[in-house]
Amino acid sequence: MLVLMLVAAATLRLCLVAGARQLCRIHTVRTGKVFHVSQQIQGDRLYFSSGTPRLIKHPCKKNIALYLGRQIFFTRDNFKSSLLPLSLPTSIKVGIPEVTSAHIAGSVLLLVVDQKVYVYDYEANSWNASIGIEHPVSHISGDNCCYSGHPFCVDISNSVFAYLHGDQISQTHVYFSNTRGYTFQKFAYERQAELAGSLGGVFYFHSLSQVGLLLIDQGKAMFSYSEHPLNRSLGLPFDYNGTLDILITPGQKGILIFWFEKSLLVSGNAGQLVYPVPMDEEPRISYSSVSEANVTIHNIAANQNELAVLTRENSLYYGSLGILPSSLIKFSGQNIWSQEAAVMFTDVGQVEILTPLPDPMFPAFDFQRCPMNVQEILMDPQLQVDVCKVELLQGEFDNRMYSIDMNSKLQLTALMIPRPGRSPVPLAMVSNPHSLGLQVAIYEDGYTYDGNTKHRLNISLRQQHHWGRANPNFTSSIKKPTVSTITLDVANKEISCVDLKPLTALISVGCDQEKKIVIQKECSPENPRHKKRKKPEDQSNCHTLPLQAVACCKISACSNGILDPVGLQDNYSYIIEKEAYDPNFRGQMSREDLVVNYRYEKLGCPRLVYYNTPWRPVVELWREGKFQEVTKAEFVLLEVNGLFTYTYSLTAQMALCRSQPQNWTTILESAGDKRPFAWDRENYISCHDPDNDAPLRWPDVPYQILGGPTANRVIFDQRNGIYVFFLSIVDPYYSYCHLETTFSVYVYGALPPSIIPTTVTIIPLIMAMLLSVWSAYMIPKLLHTEKGLRLKEFWMNLCRRLRNLCPCFQGRR
Repeated sequence: MLVLMLVAAATLRLCLVAGARQLCRIHTVRTGKVFHVSQQIQGDRLYFSSGTPRLIKHPCKKNIALYLGRQIFFTRDNFKSSLLPLSLPTSIKVGIPEVTSAHIAGSVLLLVVDQKVYVYDYEANSWNASIGIEHPVSHISGDNCCYSGHPFCVDISNSVFAYLHGDQISQTHVYFSNTRGYTFQKFAYERQAELAGSLGGVFYFHSLSQVGLLLIDQGKAMFSYSEHPLNRSLGLPFDYNGTLDILITPGQKGILIFWFEKSLLVSGNAGQLVYPVPMDEEPRISYSSVSEANVTIHNIAANQNELAVLTRENSLYYGSLGILPSSLIKFSGQNIWSQEAAVMFTDVGQVEILTPLPDPMFPAFDFQRCPMNVQEILMDPQLQVDVCKVELLQGEFDNRMYSIDMNSKLQLTALMIPRPGRSPVPLAMVSNPHSLGLQVAIYEDGYTYDGNTKHRLNISLRQQHHWGRANPNFTSSIKKPTVSTITLDVANKEISCVDLKPLTALISVGCDQEKKIVIQKECSPENPRHKKRKKPEDQSNCHTLPLQAVACCKISACSNGILDPVGLQDNYSYIIEKEAYDPNFRGQMSREDLVVNYRYEKLGCPRLVYYNTPWRPVVELWREGKFQEVTKAEFVLLEVNGLFTYTYSLTAQMALCRSQPQNWTTILESAGDKRPFAWDRENYISCHDPDNDAPLRWPDVPYQILGGPTANRVIFDQRNGIYVFFLSIVDPYYSYCHLETTFSVYVYGALPPSIIPTTVTIIPLIMAMLLSVWSAYMIPKLLHTEKGLRLKEFWMNLCRRLRNLCPCFQGRR
């Protein structure tokens, strides 16, 4: 009887397992083991400090991933082959080969081993110890930008923080690297000494252009931010139970996930507001948090828009990371959990559970893979999931990067097609509203072949400062470049909208790399930007014309026959006299003449400038090869070879300066050896700024800034020759770019200086003129006097005698 009962129980158990829902089809990856090729592990084998594994995937390179557990595996083919556990090379000696933190930065893998940071370049297969860290560290943090090779995107991937988790925040040492972890330097956080509590993490929130420090104090945690306006107060506190792991989701959207065995929190705005994630056990059973659901989290995985949670109760929870918070739905019915299992996303809606399997015959581990198709699982009627109410949401800006420079704007469009009878609400949101403002207009734009209404959305983006709708205490500093993401999603989107992912673009509120400045040389009636300018008929007298007319003259020294373009290209060189230049740019005469090789390929033919006319170059702004405008921004000039035979038409007092203006001498002294011409928008301080409290001590010094509100000009000394100028736009409110250029001019029309002193020639000339005037007045007057008549008679008698003596006059009698 007992045997029959056991058989019946076993049969019932098999029936239940057979009738259970199949989440995935398990298969094992086993490669490279057909031939008995001996593989040995070199050096110290690494292991992870935590009892539960982690799996880190490269957000840009889908096949790059790192498994952290009792063994550590690094794959370049997404675990499609058997792998040896990762180990340090024999050349690197550590006390305990325990890994406490890891991060993939671009093409390198960063590991914290025995409180030190090591860099593994997996493309070059080389290991290096980081330089610059002088104190123990336990964790590293960073992010990756996958949009393009834009310099700002590269900077995101290169930025890494290293710190000691749990240290007192007021005295802890934080290190920052902008070289992907190869070199670090101490990071100075303002007001760090005033903060109380222990350090829970240091993160660069690029979505907000802020550095955030997580403070932990008495079971509560909150973020402190580095930049205005968020640095004025701490973020909202939230419960901190256990030691929370913090995951920054890819895409720079500002989504953070905090998790521990009994806690799961999420933030959609870089930690400013943190809330627990609700969980749905069954269609009608919901819990507000993990602790209320009484489940134990084993590990989690996230991509830009999805979240998966693997629990020790053999369940997988899945949810979306949209603009509005949503709950996780439970998938169960199959034995998917093990102590070494880790969950990951292989694609949108594709979840996989990975478990390394040891092989008693080989040192390389195999991998058990359990792939799941989320869309297929959600079609199960038992889950009672609503159908997605949107058929299409698309926009050309999705997964692209744009730049908005100072005073610029950006227009984006999107198309939404809802299901018949549904009225979804589209939502557009920026991650950094302190810097980027938006305005959205939606309208009907026709119908599909099925009769569905097409809705068109026009999204206008520009700097928050220029919308004029935000308080200055809300906006970030306009002088500093920032970044933000724009996300377009649907409010209260059903979880079945797996393939309908939000549209996201990264917006760099900073330098537009397509911009450049050009010094105007000539203009022609055919050029549309010069139609309103009158071209003078006589171009030989450009120096006598107004500034507007001079801009339309062909003022190239080659076109006027002064210089030969063929000769300029044939290794042309010229000499600068030692009395006219200073190699240190201090205005002091040099000891010897300077021979300068003219770079025609870069400078072209010099522009022509008459020496005796105040001159200012006309600066044009171009973008993508198209003329934009003649810039009126403030700029500075410096002759690159040290020529100082020119000055300026205005002094500081004449320019109406409130404070002492900057000049090249002070700039070069403060710049040191950074670079020779270091005057730009970042260190420029206007003397007209009311906040500038530097007193005006020397009002008669030359005012060296051109453009802007003044009519300042350059005045050349009496010297002909070539000048090569460096020009830099210093106006901080014109563009975030370092707009710089180098150009040449030829100054002509100056006569050689006289060898004889001026006083020697002028005094005799004046005396001769005065004598002539006196003679012209006195001689006619004296002729009418008695002495004058006798003098006249004397000269007449003298003339008669001369005629009698000279034979040539005798024939005229």
